[in-house]
Amino acid sequence: MTREEKAVVIEDLTAQLAENANIYLADISGLDATTTSNLRRACFKANIKLAVVKNTLLAKAMEASDKEFGELPEVLKGNTSLMLSETGNAPAKLIKNFRKKSDRPLLKGAFIEEAVYVGDENLEALVNIKSKEEVIGDIIGLLQSPAKNVISGLKSGGGKLAGILKTLSEK
Repeated sequence: MTREEKAVVIEDLTAQLAENANIYLADISGLDATTTSNLRRACFKANIKLAVVKNTLLAKAMEASDKEFGELPEVLKGNTSLMLSETGNAPAKLIKNFRKKSDRPLLKGAFIEEAVYVGDENLEALVNIKSKEEVIGDIIGLLQSPAKNVISGLKSGGGKLAGILKTLSEK
């Protein structure tokens, strides 16, 4: 690969890092062709972009990026796959589900909305991160809860009052 080609790849990686708020680094070494193909297919269905990248080029792209990746450049050793997603927990869920059949991929690190996670032990925490839509749904549910309680109280109170009035009128 010539210097010009490397510069183009670095620019492309830098642009991808800038565009995505959710970046996962995984190790998929040791997977056979069929399993790798299944992983790529699962990523495509989950709207996750998967690419195998050279560590040195990715490290240079991270340096050139405006984001602060913390300790992530230090985990760039061995085989590295870059997973990009719009949803913060989608790649973690995919990795966890895929590991039911295989021991790979291993999570090297993740950059989620400016938070850095390093190491495979953080996979469970990343799976439990709620997406923006889930948080908004929870907030709406919490906001609707008091109003529903007031309305149901008024309905039940009104029914009791009407029953009492009907009983009194019959006597």
